[in-house]
Amino acid sequence: MSHDTWIHRGVRGPMRRLAKTPVTPNQVTTLRLVTGLGAAAAFALGSDPFWNLGAGIFVLSVLLDRADGELARLSGKASNTGHVYDLFADAICNAVILFGLGVGLRDSQFGSWAIPMGALAGSAVAAILTLNVRMERAAGERSAELPSFAGFDVDDAILLVPMAVWLGWKVPLLVAATICAPAFAIAFAWMCRRKLADARGPGAPIARDR
Repeated sequence: MSHDTWIHRGVRGPMRRLAKTPVTPNQVTTLRLVTGLGAAAAFALGSDPFWNLGAGIFVLSVLLDRADGELARLSGKASNTGHVYDLFADAICNAVILFGLGVGLRDSQFGSWAIPMGALAGSAVAAILTLNVRMERAAGERSAELPSFAGFDVDDAILLVPMAVWLGWKVPLLVAATICAPAFAIAFAWMCRRKLADARGPGAPIARDR
């Protein structure tokens, strides 16, 4: 993920002021995690007021996701532990919001199938971010970063979730997530494998986890 998207620029000013306080990046990450879980719970209730509330809370959660990294850089409190915590918080929040979407749509035309559809999409998103962590451990920080375009990066696509909810496109969103998230996870895994192979060079042995 890029560190200079439009969202990063938007939170940079407030984080510059917050950097002068005792607030830590990990505290912001924890708030990101709590708001992400809260948004998913609101979605899972499956009623209109909670759909809209959950979408708003999730936008706040995404802003906090960008804010913790900005605060870490501006305050000089960046750490490897904090970076990994941030990635796992992302994986949990982005996974459960899609699972919550599926649970909330259990009374749609998909019926109870909506729940495993949301679970599949959420699991694929969690797998992508878990691969990111493994890739960074093997090849260095930001080694799995994808290029940004016009101030946006791939991770910003998660904002399509609250936008689709507000527009009333919840069912098409679930269908798209069920198809696209696993497909992207497979493509991302292939990309990571290729990058690791290139980094090791020809004939290098493949490291195995203990």
